[in-house]
Amino acid sequence: MTHPRRALVVIDVQNEYFDADRPLAVAYPPRDDSLKRVLSAMDAAYDAGVPVVTVAHVWPEGSPVFAEGSEGARLHPEVEARTAVVANHVVKRQSSVFAADGLQEWLRENGIDTVTLVGYMTNNCVLASAAGAETEGLAVEVLSDATGAVHLANAAGSASAQQIHETLLVLLASNWAAVADTHAWISAIGTGSALEKSDLVSSALQGRSEH
Repeated sequence: MTHPRRALVVIDVQNEYFDADRPLAVAYPPRDDSLKRVLSAMDAAYDAGVPVVTVAHVWPEGSPVFAEGSEGARLHPEVEARTAVVANHVVKRQSSVFAADGLQEWLRENGIDTVTLVGYMTNNCVLASAAGAETEGLAVEVLSDATGAVHLANAAGSASAQQIHETLLVLLASNWAAVADTHAWISAIGTGSALEKSDLVSSALQGRSEH
């Protein structure tokens, strides 16, 4: 694919992730840094004619996070301020963006063959969306510095946000997505070119040689 027809999908850049006292406050990369990259990607996409889609995760009133009508469920103010650059906005209640009403139809109607994912979280909605794009016949790009993760611990063990974020980017790059930083992506959309992508066999062979 030399000239991808992209859409930038801005996943759940909502206030819930920016309040340090909330359970899902993004920890790595630092949330203010990743937000800057998200906004840069939105602005660059608009300038390059790449359509921008914003996605919001909303659960019923009274939910512990993303409760409908709550301040936490609102898009971050700096994303809301960019409504002029947004071609479509959808709402979802599940992890994958492809569960959002109308998104698949909109992508088809606009001839989109590549979705670029930014936003939150690497360990949930970004991961689910990247994997889900495979059955939709879409290529995926993930911007490493415009996404972010949280620390996790449960019965299976624990891992820091940095460990989770970096490991999942390696995993995504091994099969489901081309992974690059925002600067490289902006350069690619400027020339209309695809990002370089690895594959499972190549990643496995390189991993074997390094371990």
